[in-house]
Amino acid sequence: MSEPNEVAIKVDGLSKTFKLPHEKTTSIKSALINFRKRRTYEKQQVLKDISFEVKKGEFFGIVGRNGSGKSTLLKLLAGIYTPTSGNIQINGSLTPFIELGVGFNPELTGRENVFLNGALLGFNRKEMQAMYKDIVSFAELDKFMDQKLKNYSSGMQVRLAFSIAIRARSDILLIDEVLAVGDASFQQKCFEVFAELKKKGTTIILVTHDMSSVLRFCDRTMLIHKGDIVNVGKPALVADEYLKLNYENTEKTRNIGTPDRKQPDKQNTSQPMIKSVVIYDENTKPTHQFSAKYKVKIVIEYENKQKIPMHFGLQIFNDAGVYCFGSNTKISGVEPVKGEKGEISVELMPELIPGSYYINAASMNENATTVYNYKTRALSFRIIKDTQLEGIAKLEHTWSN
Repeated sequence: MSEPNEVAIKVDGLSKTFKLPHEKTTSIKSALINFRKRRTYEKQQVLKDISFEVKKGEFFGIVGRNGSGKSTLLKLLAGIYTPTSGNIQINGSLTPFIELGVGFNPELTGRENVFLNGALLGFNRKEMQAMYKDIVSFAELDKFMDQKLKNYSSGMQVRLAFSIAIRARSDILLIDEVLAVGDASFQQKCFEVFAELKKKGTTIILVTHDMSSVLRFCDRTMLIHKGDIVNVGKPALVADEYLKLNYENTEKTRNIGTPDRKQPDKQNTSQPMIKSVVIYDENTKPTHQFSAKYKVKIVIEYENKQKIPMHFGLQIFNDAGVYCFGSNTKISGVEPVKGEKGEISVELMPELIPGSYYINAASMNENATTVYNYKTRALSFRIIKDTQLEGIAKLEHTWSN
């Protein structure tokens, strides 16, 4: 337990339940008709007796799958929602970056909205005049400030709102992943702001699905699932549990070792067929998660009733669909397979960054120019965290000065 003067936020036994009415009132007439009827509700408990602390100056991440309760928690911390039970103690001033642009007037110009939003944050006109150039420059909207806000794109509005909001004089910032609306260049500027705020000792709570941001900025991270806290601790360990949770949920929707049924196989039953694809660890045990430093074997079982000479290939993609690696027996100098049935395998050590991946497998003719059988998502696997590197591939490298 931390000392009271070291704690920025203390949450104790927090629960939140929403009442969802069974009857829908869509007009005044229906409201009057149902006025005397007894209304029935369905209770939805979003958060279940959770407790945690955030230290002053800490960059604290909150992650979880959609519907886990993390955004509800952020709104409770911001005072937008009231708890069903439990207590929240906030030590210091707090600014939420949850609904950026709240308070903007679409009929006013960008310039007028800057001063309006600044007033809502507690700045007087003289202070806003001093900050105006920096706000506009950061938002990259110099040419648009005299246009009405209703003519701005959603991305332009987010950039302007964020540029104003970061001027807030607060001890604690609550940041939702709404910032992902910005383009890559703007997101990078946001990250630089986060880094500077962290140096200054500002307490920051970040809700996100982006594990690279968690690993880059967070001192500690909390994983929420179905309203419960799964773990609070080192970002690398919590990020791995988050990936595992997503992986397990994905695997529930399809049979491991078989193709994704949503995408039909390109095959002719009279031609060679891939029966299964399995991955084994160094101890020859079937696995679906391993460290990038371990060698694994991928085994393709096939059936070839006509004994047609054929080659095999595989492709590895990450969960975002980025093509990471591809190979086949033809370019590797392996002779075509001619058996009626059997297995062919490849050993590899995936130098990939931790995360979730899937394999597409194919059988081809002896020139590797025609595909007989193409298995989409034939196998999924997960590389667990043993590094905080970012990107796709893990490359050997040495820094020096």
